[in-house]
Amino acid sequence: MLMKGVTLRGLEVFEALAKTGSVAQAAEITGLSQPAVSQQLRNLEKALGTDLVDHGRRPMRVTPAGRSFLTRTEAVLSELRVAQSELTVMDLTHLSTLSIGLIDDFDNDLTPRLATILADSLTKCRFKMITAPSHEISAAMAARELHIAVAASTGQLMDGVTEYPLVRDPFILVAPKGALRNPPEELHVLNDLPLLRYSREQLVSRMIEAHLARQRLEFEERFEIGSHLALMAMVARRVGWAVTTPLGYMRAGRFHDQIDAFPLPFGAFSRTISLFASADWADQVPRDIAQTLRRLVQSQMIDPAISQQPWLAGQLRVIES
Repeated sequence: MLMKGVTLRGLEVFEALAKTGSVAQAAEITGLSQPAVSQQLRNLEKALGTDLVDHGRRPMRVTPAGRSFLTRTEAVLSELRVAQSELTVMDLTHLSTLSIGLIDDFDNDLTPRLATILADSLTKCRFKMITAPSHEISAAMAARELHIAVAASTGQLMDGVTEYPLVRDPFILVAPKGALRNPPEELHVLNDLPLLRYSREQLVSRMIEAHLARQRLEFEERFEIGSHLALMAMVARRVGWAVTTPLGYMRAGRFHDQIDAFPLPFGAFSRTISLFASADWADQVPRDIAQTLRRLVQSQMIDPAISQQPWLAGQLRVIES
């Protein structure tokens, strides 16, 4: 039994405060008021008999005791979120066939978990799952080759298809380690290194190029890379810099110690990752799968990303139904 005063809400508040150092941002993440956030933290510290954060510093910093407790807190909350997501889709036994396409940004962490969750529920179903870039997934959905697709939204309606927004994924700048310290004040440095672009047929490339055009920014065109991991490897090897998203950044974990990530210094913008389902499908199936995906994205991708880059709090987020 948890000691009196230690609650799941208190643990969530402490996790959010440790990541952001801000009561206001913790309130935004948890959906509580700022006074409620402060009260939850006081209750938790009183129950534990120790200060978890240094209340005299702004932004707040966790104490040595807080760092130790945070490790356990994150592990507990992560397991609870995964368990919750695995309970969401329980009864798909009535389906005889299901084909689903997933954006390749989910390959590392989310797709394997979703596949096993669905497989447990689809006991009498012919099941097909593919992963590919957004433009390929969207084309397969438009051609009626998939029942359900998860991809970046173009913002345009597809005939006979219902869209369920899942995640807001802001664009960010990634650069070689130490090449930049304060991008808004060092934009001239970006001209000394080439922009590493995604290949033009990819939806993410079209979004980035359209944004650069809106900002009236021009960079030399030298590199166009079709593989996301190859592009991140080139940033790590100090070949150039790139515009990507937190979901893309998290896929490249092997290069994180050689890459710095920053908020985009020239006009913030984001993409929406959505679930698309044929409109003739019963509404509950795509809604259940969408909710499972939201919980998996939160626990497997968003929480780790904000833990690494606290400034993403409130920007990289699940879009609730």
